[in-house]
Amino acid sequence: MRDAFTRALMREAASDPKLTLVTGDLGFGVLKPFWETYPDQFINAGIAEQAMTGLAAGLALTGRKVLTYSIGNFPTLRCLEQIRNDCAYHEANVKIVCVGGGFVYGSLGMSHHATEDMAVLRALPGVTVFTPGDPHEVEAIVPVMLRTPGTCYLRLGRGGEPCLHPAPLTGWQMPKALTLREGNDVALLSAGGILTQTVSAANLLAEQGVSAEVVSFPCIKPIDAEKIAQLASRFRHIVTVEEQNIVGGFGSAVSEVLAEMGTGCKLHRIGMPDVYSSIVGTQQYLRSEYQMDDKAICARTLAWLGGQ
Repeated sequence: MRDAFTRALMREAASDPKLTLVTGDLGFGVLKPFWETYPDQFINAGIAEQAMTGLAAGLALTGRKVLTYSIGNFPTLRCLEQIRNDCAYHEANVKIVCVGGGFVYGSLGMSHHATEDMAVLRALPGVTVFTPGDPHEVEAIVPVMLRTPGTCYLRLGRGGEPCLHPAPLTGWQMPKALTLREGNDVALLSAGGILTQTVSAANLLAEQGVSAEVVSFPCIKPIDAEKIAQLASRFRHIVTVEEQNIVGGFGSAVSEVLAEMGTGCKLHRIGMPDVYSSIVGTQQYLRSEYQMDDKAICARTLAWLGGQ
């Protein structure tokens, strides 16, 4: 996802000299092509995320289109007050980019686990929240995000994620959800890089004779309420999958839509329980431990379907 982001950003920078990327003293291997090509549009603010965000807001208010870039919680929770007061309140054209959503940096411990960011940023008035599931979605989102007024949040994985869509996406319009697989028995809704596990879980369910529809939500604020309504009219069970705390995040956003519709569709949320991880390990290990990997998604979905 990181490489896809850099490629898309460089295409946009070629025609927009006011586009400015500000990093919190990291990402140099990935961002090197950008700063070598556009040195006047790149700033290293150092390990000072609050200052980085304030700087970005100031630049944006002078007419620039500014992106801040750092890992996990650092461009979000560490500088939340600056995002709220300096960026969102003033509707500043700042795009916050987090690389390493969820358990990407799992081996570095709780301080690097980004498991509340989707909920927190979604709660800020006027902030648009993008949650791409694969590199194709990233490249489709970047130009849309840069043309979206005000403050936006882009939650990326890390690197090496597979392309799950068969081809690059053209003409994507916010906040359209994307169907990767059609099914008849249950709908699996996914937000973010955990889409790999959702797709794999659908394959495991197929082996058990269960037909699962897989839908990726590259944007959760605003959310594609029309798609959710369509799915609720077709399925008795909807399962949401997210690599973050289930309180306030993607599953909560879907539940808000369903509650206001008054549908009889049952919603089941898969994500991090309302705890902090006290263990460390690889991303996949932590997904397994907290029951959100492909095998757990399959098993939990079968149990919910069996209890209908």
